Amino acid sequence: MFSGSIVALITPMDPKGKLCLSSLKKLVNYHINSGTSAIVSVGTTGESATLSHEEHGNVVMQTLEIANEKIAVIAGTGSNDTAEAISLTKRFEYSGIKGCLSVTPYYNRPTQEGLYQHFKAIANSTNLPQILYNVPSRTGCDILPETVARLSKIKNIIGIKEATGDLSRINQINNLVNSDFILMSGDDITALDFMRLGGNGIISVTANIAAREMVTICKLASQKKFNKAYQLNQNLMFLHKVLFCESNPIPVKWAAKKIGLIEHDNLRLPMTTLSNINQLQVEQALILSGLQ
Repeated sequence: MFSGSIVALITPMDPKGKLCLSSLKKLVNYHINSGTSAIVSVGTTGESATLSHEEHGNVVMQTLEIANEKIAVIAGTGSNDTAEAISLTKRFEYSGIKGCLSVTPYYNRPTQEGLYQHFKAIANSTNLPQILYNVPSRTGCDILPETVARLSKIKNIIGIKEATGDLSRINQINNLVNSDFILMSGDDITALDFMRLGGNGIISVTANIAAREMVTICKLASQKKFNKAYQLNQNLMFLHKVLFCESNPIPVKWAAKKIGLIEHDNLRLPMTTLSNINQLQVEQALILSGLQ
């Protein structure tokens, strides 16, 4: 479950900004039928920053209930407040959640020692497997390979979602950790190269709307059939790029609504709906990739 194509699931909302349960059911079933390895529920793509603590937990539990053990569910539990991250993690301890994805603390910009102590405290509070999430472009801090290596020695810290887009990180981390430490890409554009260099898969934004395609690419990569994988991935490359023409998850929510996977593309302020000019770009990408 911690390899291949894992989706960083969007959180569908109704016009009032509440969870759209019918759309969530459609999304989860879409990933079950597409062969997605696992769902990350309420990660950063799931708008964790604008959900209350209670809402966050409820969305994860609704996702788990809909999944009904047909697909693994990983809970996003990261926070820039260590105590809040621990509280979220503990909520899912005996829920059926298979693990937690924990983003580096945003805005605080902790030192490497602060990052180590933050993730150590979370891991020591639970038996759930923990996946670190490094995305400096959104958080303002970068967990360095040496710190990842220190954390990998904690038994339930099992891997990292590495979203720097820096492919040199793979060897840097692999040279410092045991062979069973999991490396997942968090960058759709470079994910196939990441897997070619030894990564285990991707936690993907693109998979929200191109689930079968991302599953196939990851399977081909695991079988070392990279020529075929690159051909398929090239069909999605424009899509990979334009899904970040505005802040994630603005474009992917609009695209999901456009192809009928969700009923509304609502977001909570300060996130706003995709601009008209970028709607044209995303629609073109959907057509070029064969999704519309």
